[in-house]
Amino acid sequence: MGLFKRNNPDSNKIGGLKILFTSDLHGSETAFRKFLNAALMTKADTLIIGGDLAGKSLVPIIDIGNSKFKIEDKIVGKEGVDEIIKKYKSSGVYYTIVDQKGLTELNENRKSLDEEFKRVILERLQEWDRIAEEKLKGTNLKIYTNLGNDDPLYMFDVITKSERMVKCEGEIVNINGYEMITFGYVNPTPWNTPREMTEDQIYSNLKRIIEKVGNPAKTIFNLHAPPYGTNLDNAPLLDKTLKPVVKNGEIVMTHVGSMSIRKLEEEFQPLLGIHGHIHESRAFDKINKTIIINPGSEYNLGMLHAAYIILEDNKVKTHQFVIG
Repeated sequence: MGLFKRNNPDSNKIGGLKILFTSDLHGSETAFRKFLNAALMTKADTLIIGGDLAGKSLVPIIDIGNSKFKIEDKIVGKEGVDEIIKKYKSSGVYYTIVDQKGLTELNENRKSLDEEFKRVILERLQEWDRIAEEKLKGTNLKIYTNLGNDDPLYMFDVITKSERMVKCEGEIVNINGYEMITFGYVNPTPWNTPREMTEDQIYSNLKRIIEKVGNPAKTIFNLHAPPYGTNLDNAPLLDKTLKPVVKNGEIVMTHVGSMSIRKLEEEFQPLLGIHGHIHESRAFDKINKTIIINPGSEYNLGMLHAAYIILEDNKVKTHQFVIG
């Protein structure tokens, strides 16, 4: 398995392809390990991560001397630290061990905090790369790895140097005759995340890529943002303070996906659309003939949410969610 030369796009038959797709792991080592285990159990041919590998928070562990540490107002010893670190890595939380002077520096110097975030993000991604090499040893499996809207671009530095991960954003990747395009930017969010574009920018950038594929009807659209107005893009409606709107005791939901991505999937009708971004919207749907899937995410619980998809003879033969 890997990158292959382009097959004749006019060929009538394309062989089978077993895909395991996940997204929005947000630093959870447990979810990542489960993804690799699931790949081996399902005998997948192709592994795809649709974006948002980076975690969202960094917790200081304060070394107070004498093999004692202060974590979130608790004093623990070395064994206690190891147990807490294990929980942090499972739930996607980053940590850094500092003394009081180091803590003050992080609190008062934004540049130092940004540099520490960068260090821990890259460190964990490098660790994932080592885990993947160990777990997938003896196989030819590659992990087509994209960044999402929460991921800083410097994470591509690790991916491009990896023997297992393959950078696919902006590329047309041919996998067993099925072409795949990949795009990790999303339409604007209330949180002003690192990788957002206007709808017009998304449309123009993606269309330039799509127009280079041999046959859109045989193409996989690996796009982080889900298409607007589908089962894949339901999220809580937020008020001006970014709190969910509650009506009659229930959270009000609304569609938050990309209108441009919907428009492009309507225009080009790819074989398959795989998406993420909206954690609470695990679902599949159809836009015309195109099957679209969002596996959802519960990374903070150390749970894997993935989709197992079989393509055969230019069709989506079957698809199912993998949760555990």
